[in-house]
Amino acid sequence: MIYQYVVTLKNSSARFIDRFSLLLLVISITLFVNEQFTNPQLVRIPYLFGVIAVVIALIAIRIYYLRRGDKTRPVYYSSALFIAAIGWVNMPYLPWLVIPFAVMGFFERMAKKPLEIGFSDNSIVINSLFRRRYRWTDFNNIVLKDDLLTLDFKNNRLLQRETLDEEGDAGEDEFNEYCAEQLEKANA
Repeated sequence: MIYQYVVTLKNSSARFIDRFSLLLLVISITLFVNEQFTNPQLVRIPYLFGVIAVVIALIAIRIYYLRRGDKTRPVYYSSALFIAAIGWVNMPYLPWLVIPFAVMGFFERMAKKPLEIGFSDNSIVINSLFRRRYRWTDFNNIVLKDDLLTLDFKNNRLLQRETLDEEGDAGEDEFNEYCAEQLEKANA
């Protein structure tokens, strides 16, 4: 589909996702080390492997992102989460944690992507994990002002999010005129 305008919203949950991922990885490392040393007569290679692999993955991720020097792009911990999931397979307690770790590793990239909203003559599409399509008749008003997009739904719902400041995009006045015309056509 061809969109007349695409507005990209800031992702406010990326920092929370990073902190949560790091917390889970630190807890996993701690529990793997604990399991390694609770029964000293057996050398438990899977736990040792889990600790070493997760620590190496975290160090490699940090070195990669520090060397890159671009602090605007998000850091991804999905590889470390997958390695921790492998370590949880052999744990004597809570082995089912392999499932949430693998799911979090899989969905981390999608959760950190900025939300995009496409505006065409026929519809408005919010591109998230599950694409949501709305008609112009579903809105009372749509306004972009001072890098803040406001979508006022007719069912008394309001979506107001900060946008990314991207170079080369059309101005706010042009976008607001386009939305006003589409809303007028739809509600006529």
